[in-house]
Amino acid sequence: MGLVIYLNGRYVPEKDAVVSVFDHGLLYGDGVFEGIRAYHNRVFKLKEHIDRLYNSARAISLEISLSKEEMTEVVLETCRRNNVRDGYIRLVVTRGPGDLGLDPRKCSKPTIFCIAASIQLYPEELYKKGLEMITVATRRNLPEACNPQVKSLNYLNNIYARIEANLVGVPEAVMLNQEGYVAEATGDNIFIVKDTTLITPPPYVGILEGITRNAVMEIARNRGMKVEEKLFTRYDIYNADECFLTGTAAEVIPAVKLDGRPIGDGRPGPVTWELIHAFRELTRVDGPLIFAEESRQQASQAG
Repeated sequence: MGLVIYLNGRYVPEKDAVVSVFDHGLLYGDGVFEGIRAYHNRVFKLKEHIDRLYNSARAISLEISLSKEEMTEVVLETCRRNNVRDGYIRLVVTRGPGDLGLDPRKCSKPTIFCIAASIQLYPEELYKKGLEMITVATRRNLPEACNPQVKSLNYLNNIYARIEANLVGVPEAVMLNQEGYVAEATGDNIFIVKDTTLITPPPYVGILEGITRNAVMEIARNRGMKVEEKLFTRYDIYNADECFLTGTAAEVIPAVKLDGRPIGDGRPGPVTWELIHAFRELTRVDGPLIFAEESRQQASQAG
C-alpha cells in the first residue's frame, strides 16, 4: 500500500496525488515548504514550523488559503492516516497552476499538499564517528537575491553545493557567503565549539534560521553554556574544539573534518554528545500529540 497524501482539501492515495504541469511550483520553484519531524507520537516544534511557513509565504506575497489552525490539523491528520508516530513530514504550498509566463497574478489558487513518511539523511555510523566536509566554491544566495530566510522551493543553490561534495566523495559541504564568512551546510546549520562557547552564524550572514538550530541554542543556554551568534570563517572551524550540524532531517550530527583538516581531535566531542542526548530527550515531550487517545491510555497504564 502507498501513502495517503493531503492535496488541496482531500486525502488521496499516493498514485492520485498529482499536480498540474502548469503549477508555478514546478515551473519556477515558486512556493514554500517545511520539513517537519514526528517523534514518539508528537510533531516536534509544529507551531514554529507553521509560523515559518506563513512567514516565508508572506515574504513572497503568497496567500495561503488555510488558517494556521487548519494547517496544523492537516499535518496531524496526515500523520494519523499514515499511522506515523515517528517520521518525516513535508508540507508544501505552491503558487498554484497558471500559464507559462512568470506573472504570479495568473495563478488563482495555491496548491497545498502534505506528505508523512520517513527519511534518513545520513547513515547511522556518521552520528557515531562524525562526518567529513569540504568548503565548496558555490556561495550562499545573497539576501538581496533569493533570501535564504525564505524556505522556498528553489533549492538549486544548495544542490549545486551538494553536487560539489558528491564529486569528491564527502557527505557534506560548507557554504560561505559573498564576503567569505561561513553561512551553513547544504541543508543544515553549523555550530562550532571553542573554549566551552557555542558559536553559530547569525541570520544576517545569509542562512535559514533553523528550527533545530534554535532549539539546540535554547538547550545549551538552559544548561549554562555560553552561546554566541557571530561571524566566523573557515579558519575558525579548522581551529575549533568541536563542530556539528543541525537540521530537521539531520537532527544533531558531529562534523570532524573540513578540507582534510581534523577538527579538534578528529572525533565527536563532549559538548556535541551532550547536546545530541539533550535534543533527543526534548523530542519526547515537545509538540502536539498525533494520537491523543493512545497517549492517554499509556498514561493510565503507567499510573
